[in-house]
Amino acid sequence: MKIAIIGYGRMGRTIATLAPGMGHEVSQVIERAGQGDWDTGMLAGCDVAIEFTTPDAAPDNILRCLGTGIPVVSGTTGWAHRFPEVAAAALRLNGAFFYASNFSIGVNLCFALNRYLALWMDAHPEYAVEVYETHHIHKKDAPSGTAITLAEGIIAGLSRKSHWAAAPAGDEDVLQVFSFREGEVPGTHEVVYRSATDTITLRHEAHSRTGFARGALLAAAWLPGRQGVFGMEDLLGT
Repeated sequence: MKIAIIGYGRMGRTIATLAPGMGHEVSQVIERAGQGDWDTGMLAGCDVAIEFTTPDAAPDNILRCLGTGIPVVSGTTGWAHRFPEVAAAALRLNGAFFYASNFSIGVNLCFALNRYLALWMDAHPEYAVEVYETHHIHKKDAPSGTAITLAEGIIAGLSRKSHWAAAPAGDEDVLQVFSFREGEVPGTHEVVYRSATDTITLRHEAHSRTGFARGALLAAAWLPGRQGVFGMEDLLGT
């Protein structure tokens, strides 16, 4: 499979390093992928594009790929306000768009566990719940997309929480999400339920970006030939 990498930061470079070992060819690298400042002709001959750029650039990068008929996988977070627009374009154009806030297999299994745990904990109001995330100092968005996905999973199952907000937030019906930026931490996420008698913690700690890149490549291999908007639940069956 021939892959175009859009955005050549830490994730783009890791994907390029892993791709040959997984049987794929990186046939195009678009290093500077701001809004509309690259030629879609660069995608010629590519089977799929993998996009990891910035929140400001990602929606237009994805739309440009869809407009050329190229399936696109994106892991850029921080642009949720434009997601409905991009998803609608993918459906209108009969394209293929795969999005995940985190491509780690382990994180996505945690997403499933988090949803089930919230449903179980709904019957136990004595437990307070909070979400914590820690990332490297270069990460541009906070809370992380992964933390937001965890928060949304909790809200869907826990009737005593109506919405999430970045901490501090005082109302009892608000799920607080705490964000920390430290050194070169690849990503650590925790869902913590506390009562007067005990604490339950669901934690995922990434040791490197390799797991994220490997998941993105699995998604890129899975996507061509499909039409619609997809996520890791579709790939993993969770």
